[in-house]
Amino acid sequence: MQDSDSPKLYAAREPIFPRRVKGKFRSLKWGLMAAMLGVYYLLPWIRWDRGPAMPDQAVLLDLANRRFFFFMIEIWPHEFYFVAGLLIMAGLGLFLFTSAAGRVWCGYACPQTVWTDLYILVERWVEGDRNARIRLHRQAWNLEKAWKRALKWALWLLIGLATGGAWVFYFTDAPTLAVNLVQGTAHPIAYLTMAILTATTFFFGGFAREQVCIYACPWPRIQAAMMDEETLTIGYRHWRGEPRGKQTVEGNGDCIDCMACVNVCPMGIDIRNGQQLACITCGLCIDACDTTMDKIGKPRGLIGYLALTDEPLERQGLKDKPVWRHLLRPRTIVYTTLWAGIGIGLIVALFLRANLDVSVSPVRNPMYVTLSDGSIRNTYDLRLRNKHGEDRWFTFTAFAPADVTLALEGTQEFRVLVKANETKEQRLYITAKTGTLAAATDSLPVRLWITDAEGPTLPPAAEIPKAERVYKDTVFHGKVQ
Repeated sequence: MQDSDSPKLYAAREPIFPRRVKGKFRSLKWGLMAAMLGVYYLLPWIRWDRGPAMPDQAVLLDLANRRFFFFMIEIWPHEFYFVAGLLIMAGLGLFLFTSAAGRVWCGYACPQTVWTDLYILVERWVEGDRNARIRLHRQAWNLEKAWKRALKWALWLLIGLATGGAWVFYFTDAPTLAVNLVQGTAHPIAYLTMAILTATTFFFGGFAREQVCIYACPWPRIQAAMMDEETLTIGYRHWRGEPRGKQTVEGNGDCIDCMACVNVCPMGIDIRNGQQLACITCGLCIDACDTTMDKIGKPRGLIGYLALTDEPLERQGLKDKPVWRHLLRPRTIVYTTLWAGIGIGLIVALFLRANLDVSVSPVRNPMYVTLSDGSIRNTYDLRLRNKHGEDRWFTFTAFAPADVTLALEGTQEFRVLVKANETKEQRLYITAKTGTLAAATDSLPVRLWITDAEGPTLPPAAEIPKAERVYKDTVFHGKVQ
């Protein structure tokens, strides 16, 4: 049984009420927050003309048809490697920025940070700045506290609802879904998704806040592997600030222990105690400390971006290394090279991909069929995918070391019509007459050229643009004598 005098194993969370601050880092955070929220909320409403048979939403995750549209780019299910490549680039980018400048992602661009900043802004509008919010939190429930809390929570719920609504708009036509949501005719999954995202945004941004960053997010524990002594991160220059105290006392450092850096911190930490897991390097403590330094006539930079290698130089009164020497080092160069290489590869693959896609699957049971005239026939199942926004004719040509003939099931021609942005299954027959080399060979390589070039005559395959032709290698099986 735990003794009453022993330390508690669990302590209730103490709410954090960050004070408002002005400065370059706070302005940067406001600008990034406005830009990112604007993109998130407005992007589904941007229109993009792709033709009469295509959706006109610029960014659309069309799960029903298993396609992803991003302005002029269209990604099909078999091209998921583009998405995988982007995810790898996102991970490498996170490694790169963390190794270069610490947790800048957490401090400026993480959704938890962005929405928490927005919720704190609403809280400040309704309840006042830090001291007013602390008084309201500590006072007993009365009419003032009730209406302010009700108004704040209502605004938080509206933000959460807008967040969930914007998310579902990415998966179907936004104007149509908006009308259906208002009329109550939308699919239940849309309402369920909005309810879940509204609740999580409301809870994480309003009540969990720093708890998510400290306990739920794994990145604070992983970041140590990405950082080294050359990483630029926020720190307190203790050799300049200590001992703390009034400036009127001889021998004191530049820190007057005003607690401004602590009061503005959204994580509630004291940066003067050194690097901490909870620090998201948002830079607000720099703005607060610089403001104080301006007031007491001391140079700025008591709290700022620095690397461990700068400390001995600064303590000796020497100039620290230039920023580029911290950024350009083997670790960041490797990350940048990998990141850029994957990006260039994706761009090249995007522009070199064909506008048609074909898969050829030989029918193995039976391997071949002997016709009444003695000819040997192989059967192949084709999947033809037309990536154009219009109907196209796919034309077939076979190249083999021996004479073979093609036949498409259901037509006497060597071409088949595939509807716009659809996939068609087609059966193909390749036949070798009796007595020919192909009929008497165990296996014969065959190359099928499939093009969507139209006209009365088919030009040579080499003259057809790469985006309009593909080839597939397969094997013709004959009857060994």
